[in-house]
Formats: sequence, structure tokens, C-alpha cells
Amino acid sequence: MKIVFATNNLNKLAEIRQLMPEGIELLSLKDINCLEELPENSDSLEDNSAQKAFYVFDNYGYNCFADDTGLEIDALDGRPGVYSARYAGPECKAEDNIQKILGEMEGEENRDAVFRTIICLVINGKEFQFEGEVQGQIIPGKWGEKGFGYDPIFLADGQEKSFAQMSMQEKGNISHRGIAVKKLIQFLQKSLNNTLN
Repeated sequence: MKIVFATNNLNKLAEIRQLMPEGIELLSLKDINCLEELPENSDSLEDNSAQKAFYVFDNYGYNCFADDTGLEIDALDGRPGVYSARYAGPECKAEDNIQKILGEMEGEENRDAVFRTIICLVINGKEFQFEGEVQGQIIPGKWGEKGFGYDPIFLADGQEKSFAQMSMQEKGNISHRGIAVKKLIQFLQKSLNNTLN
């Protein structure tokens, strides 16, 4: 079974590729020569991920899944949320986003936050959604060099290391994306078995 993961983020691709079961070939947008910017203009994670997955299915004919992730911080009324990737501006880098959050959170006692990922899978035109979330805290400074995005400033509940201090496997076991991907993989595994039996 070939499935496209609608992302240009090579970190995400590597993270998910290592979790995929035998019998499923994960293709990137580059692999199918989809070089244009995918639509992502909704104000919900659910709709954004669906827009991207349906775009690939409708225009390229591949079964596809897409994800959208938001970091929702209590003290910032749920921001950056759906705008997490471009919180510091349209051309910003991850470091700009981190610095903006750390600035806004300065002196803030309530540091509770939740990381949420929605994955939308489109198979033969049918849509399925899987959600993963992890509760945690925004730490006052950066911990670790691994990971990407907001990983260096997020400490998941019950953990002693930030996501940026964990190996890809450690992070995949407990992260919001890891949880959503596990649900996706269970679903794909079941579909695969049903096709083979």
C-alpha cells in the first residue's frame, strides 16, 4: 500500500517513517512531484489537515494523510494554537517562534500547555481523523538540541526531559504526534489485514 504523507517537513517524515508497519510505503510530497504550497487557511487543526489531505487525493490521486499540530498555552488564551508554525510571522523560523513565546510567558506563573495533533487520512475519498494530545508545561528557557519546532521549551507531564532532549524513539512513544500516528497505524494495519484476508 502506498500512502502520501502531505508534508515538506523532513523531521516529521523521518519521525513517522520509522513507525510505519511492513507493507506500507510512505511517500513524501517530493516523491509524487507535488511542489506547490498546500492549502491550509482554516482556523482549526481538523480542517487544515483535511484540506491538505484532500488536496493531494483530488489532484494527484494518491491516498494521503496530513497532520496539523498546535501548541495551546493556557496563559495565552490557547495561543499560538492553529498558528503555531508561523506565530512570529509568515517567514519566521522555529527559533523566532520560541523567542516570541518565551517573551510572552515571562513572569507568568501558570505555564500549563497542551500539544495537539490531528491527522486526517483520506483513503479512496473517505476521511478518517485521529487525534493525539499531551499535557505539559512551557519551561522558561530552552532544554536540548534535538527535535524541532517548540520541542526545546515543552516539558510533558511526568517527564524529566524536554522533547528536544529525547531521542526520536523516546519522543515518538509519548508525543502528541506519536499518539495520533499510533492510532493511524492501527487503522492502516487493520485495513491492510482486511485487504489480505
